[in-house]
Amino acid sequence: MEQKSTNVKWHSHAVTHQQRIAHKGHQPAVLWYTGLSGSGKSTIANAVDALLHEMGCHTYLLDGDNVRHGLNGDLGFSDKDRVENIRRIGELAKLFVDAGLLVSTAFISPFQADRKMVREMCGAGQFIEVFVDTPLEVCESRDPKGLYKKARNGEIRNFTGIDSAYEAPSAPEVHLQTAECSIEECARQVVEHLVAQGLVKKAD
Repeated sequence: MEQKSTNVKWHSHAVTHQQRIAHKGHQPAVLWYTGLSGSGKSTIANAVDALLHEMGCHTYLLDGDNVRHGLNGDLGFSDKDRVENIRRIGELAKLFVDAGLLVSTAFISPFQADRKMVREMCGAGQFIEVFVDTPLEVCESRDPKGLYKKARNGEIRNFTGIDSAYEAPSAPEVHLQTAECSIEECARQVVEHLVAQGLVKKAD
């Protein structure tokens, strides 16, 4: 990205990153949910968020549609706009991590290069890619917003899985096969990964 801002300097905070982590009692990280539209990203991310909240973790969930209502409301769905959408979300998620939170992001994020870009923004072990692996035919059968039908009819262009590519993760930290597992089972898999990695403590 071309840096257009000049005469800017990163401002150091009186409260350090490590102090924020100690205050919250768990490690911060980005839980990056990726998958086709209708795969269940937001539903699973919400279920995980609820479990983490019950465990006393400090969390926030960034949802694709919610962010496009405000911060990214000026972006469309061309490949160029998709890249910028993910770049902005990555920068925002990085700030949440700096604040000591476990931040979840539910975005299609179809391109491997963009997800790699966000991973590189984060510290070691702070980016957890969660592949919500749902077959296209299942996503299309759900079609909660009627978007696949519109894409098939040519009413929507650049729709991922129809006329725009989705590049599946090659080595995600968590691989959820939703055709075989319930929402609750998928959510538990994510939390179990966080516990195994020492990011959060197992609930009593």
